[in-house]
Amino acid sequence: MASETGATEAASSEPQARHVIYCGVCSLPPEYCEFGGTAKKCKEWLEKNHPDMHEKLYSEEAVAATLSTLSLEAQKRAAKDSQKKEAKAAAAEAKAAETKAQAQILIKRVERNKRKYVTAVSGLEAHGMDLKKVAKEWGKKFATGSSVTKTASGGEEVVVQGDNSDEIFDWVVDVAGVPEANVDCIEDKKKKGA
Repeated sequence: MASETGATEAASSEPQARHVIYCGVCSLPPEYCEFGGTAKKCKEWLEKNHPDMHEKLYSEEAVAATLSTLSLEAQKRAAKDSQKKEAKAAAAEAKAAETKAQAQILIKRVERNKRKYVTAVSGLEAHGMDLKKVAKEWGKKFATGSSVTKTASGGEEVVVQGDNSDEIFDWVVDVAGVPEANVDCIEDKKKKGA
């Protein structure tokens, strides 16, 4: 009898595992999202997915309680820092949207031998696409070999065997959602070796 009570007491004194919620935007715990640089998006995500945690962290009472523990100088500094972080995040979002809107995708049809072609596509990474996944998907879709290769300028491009430039153009516009104005098709001939 004594051994059973001792076992239950020992089991209750062992530390229990905690369930920690991590932010879906910055992958930090919600208490630390303000240090991640995407505080605005994190706050929206938390409000949508965990409203009770959002209420606990961002309600007016919680913010007032946190600010009341700070001195006046610290409160002014905290307000100034938060404004700077919000402005920086907004500027980063605007810059990313602008670069995405201006980024061009080049689809080149390159002649290998007399009637053999290779289609090279560059500029996909600017639109947030993973080149390896795109290459694998195109290889399956067109039943050809496709790979990611480095260009002479230091960038990367997806090379697909065969003349698939029209199909790739349609895929980029329809599936990836890139505007037609940002996609160019170029026909290229390889120079013959001397």
